[in-house]
Amino acid sequence: MSESPLSFSSLGLPPALLRALEDIGYESPSPIQAATIPYLMQDRDVLGQAQTGTGKTASFALPVLSRIDLNKSYPQALVLAPTRELAIQVAEAFQSYAKHMPGFHVLPVYGGQSYGPQLSALRRGVHVVVGTPGRMIDHIEKGSLDLSRISTLVLDEADEMLRMGFIDDVERILQETPAERQTALFSATMPAPIRRIAQTYLQNPAEVTIAAKTTTAENIRQRYWLVSGLHKLDALTRILEVEPFDGMIIFTRTKQATEELAQKLDARGFSAMAINGDMNQQQRERAIQLLKDGQIDILVATDVAARGLDVERISHVVNYDVPYDPESYTHRIGRTGRAGRKGEAILFITPRERNLLRAIERATRQPVSALELPTVQAVNSVRVTRFKEQITETLAQGGLELFSSLIEDYEREYNVPAIEIAAALAKMARGDTPLLLEKQERESRPEREPRESRAGREERGERADRGDRMDRGDRNSRQREAMQRVPEPGMQTYRLAVGHRHGVKPGNIVGAIANEANIESRLMGRIDIFDEYSLIDLPDNLPDALIQELKPVKVAGQQLRIRRWTQDGFEQQDQHEERRPRREEAPRESQREFRSSRDEGGHGRMEQVVERALRDAEPPRAPRAEKPARQKPAQTGGVNMQTYRIEVGEADGATPRNIMGAIANEAGLDSSYIGRIELHDHFSTIELPGGMPKDLLNYLKKVWISGKQIKISLADGGSQHEERAQPKRDKKRPK
Repeated sequence: MSESPLSFSSLGLPPALLRALEDIGYESPSPIQAATIPYLMQDRDVLGQAQTGTGKTASFALPVLSRIDLNKSYPQALVLAPTRELAIQVAEAFQSYAKHMPGFHVLPVYGGQSYGPQLSALRRGVHVVVGTPGRMIDHIEKGSLDLSRISTLVLDEADEMLRMGFIDDVERILQETPAERQTALFSATMPAPIRRIAQTYLQNPAEVTIAAKTTTAENIRQRYWLVSGLHKLDALTRILEVEPFDGMIIFTRTKQATEELAQKLDARGFSAMAINGDMNQQQRERAIQLLKDGQIDILVATDVAARGLDVERISHVVNYDVPYDPESYTHRIGRTGRAGRKGEAILFITPRERNLLRAIERATRQPVSALELPTVQAVNSVRVTRFKEQITETLAQGGLELFSSLIEDYEREYNVPAIEIAAALAKMARGDTPLLLEKQERESRPEREPRESRAGREERGERADRGDRMDRGDRNSRQREAMQRVPEPGMQTYRLAVGHRHGVKPGNIVGAIANEANIESRLMGRIDIFDEYSLIDLPDNLPDALIQELKPVKVAGQQLRIRRWTQDGFEQQDQHEERRPRREEAPRESQREFRSSRDEGGHGRMEQVVERALRDAEPPRAPRAEKPARQKPAQTGGVNMQTYRIEVGEADGATPRNIMGAIANEAGLDSSYIGRIELHDHFSTIELPGGMPKDLLNYLKKVWISGKQIKISLADGGSQHEERAQPKRDKKRPK
């Protein structure tokens, strides 16, 4: 007699969580949940090895929620995740499980989002914080995230955090939390550094290992296209035009992407519709029925929306956005090749994601071959063939007598050959859409074999600092290699003004750029660190404005001063910089009075006020080249600050970023010396260094923000006060 399946109610979870699980449709725990939840409910530490997609989030979220005290509005649990997407996903899972826990608050914190909303939420009070290591460290240093009362800490996908170079930040966060906390560490693999973390920071953990499932896809031909040289949408369009298919599902990662891609495909003449989690069940069923009936040919879907979808005519699955893990991939492509039918799976993948490609081959036990993108000539050949077929079909349908008569009349009246009339009519029918692609359209460049120098890239985050073991010959050799360096297709090499001498590591660079530029770490390429500078490969379509924003970002105490690096090894001067006049070269007439007093070093009176205050109040700081023993940073004296009122607020559309930018630009003041900014409906307050010159204040009164003059004035009771932290750590300064 077989044992009945385990139920969630047998795991000791409270009724509110059981109701939520029933609402979601969870019937019984997955293997990782059944093995892990009992240990965590007993307050044991857990070391879990399981793949993504096994239900791992619920295995730690449910025990955490069962012990949350809703009457205490401070962080009681902390979850570290390697990426912004995973942090958001985990936070959403917490919120869905806690739907019957009124007053529960979870906050995702990650780079690329303004600090303002995160700081506001932390001030209001949250019970669980989920975030990426870099942004967590920022909040810890700002004093906005208090970890002193954390009772549970979860490390999710620890091996990914190791791969991305975040392991030092993870250890720093571990050391900031109470020693008596409960800790759960989950990782798909257990490399030595992760084992060391577990041995150091987990106390007698229960070890749980769930074997990865392997799935065969014998009826599905799997191919991939290496994203390079051609826009993804153009590449997809070529495939759709040349590849014969019946019905198709195209997977994207986000709800917004489903809508956008479906609209773009529809505009290009393909019958497509989006399905995502924002649609109700009736809308979803209608879209699926349209696909079944042949009224549409393409569904653009997210993973969640496509669950349980079974449509016989689906011949192709396209992974337009790469899935997070092999198991998600196998679920996606399982929508085709059913019941003995043949299916086609096409994967769009970047050069940086080749490791996932190998993992997919292992999971499916099938090779994934390279797809040769259809050429312009192939697309045009198909278009010409279809054009001729349309003519044949129209002739066969008959009913052309009226039009034949009109053509004959036109031919006699204007003495124009019938063939030219036919060509004009064909052009009229096409409208503004050209029949053929232009042959000069940029073609996809051939995939190159990875160079030997790329081998072992995954371990870069584990390496010790190389400056100590490089002799002069090694350095010269690496300098020559930099001069000969050629980026991957679709990538551009950039030079960063930070290197070994400053104590930088790849993880520092990855974290800074990911947080500040909102670029996923998986899209970053090769990183080479030299004594005085570093080189990094980034997507070649980064806008100039984003490069300008990255220039002042500091890593290891050094501004990045990022610049493009050519294959010849010479730096390119950014065009944006060449065009932009320096403020000192052509100051406005009304600014001359207070800016003409700049000294030879280029510092104005406002900057002198700040520097003088810093010299008087702050002891010199040690360089950051080597990390000291891990301990909480000491508080130092700060700058005398004053609170000012400006007559522009949220009702006018003002944001902290607008205000900070205007003040920094017009006052010639480094934005790191601008303190707390508080927005109200019709006015705002801002903290600035004390001792601002009167003529500067008079000038700032006339500055415009969001269509209004700010009319800056000393706030009521705005006497000077001393900040406890450094100006750049103010609690309400936007990024």
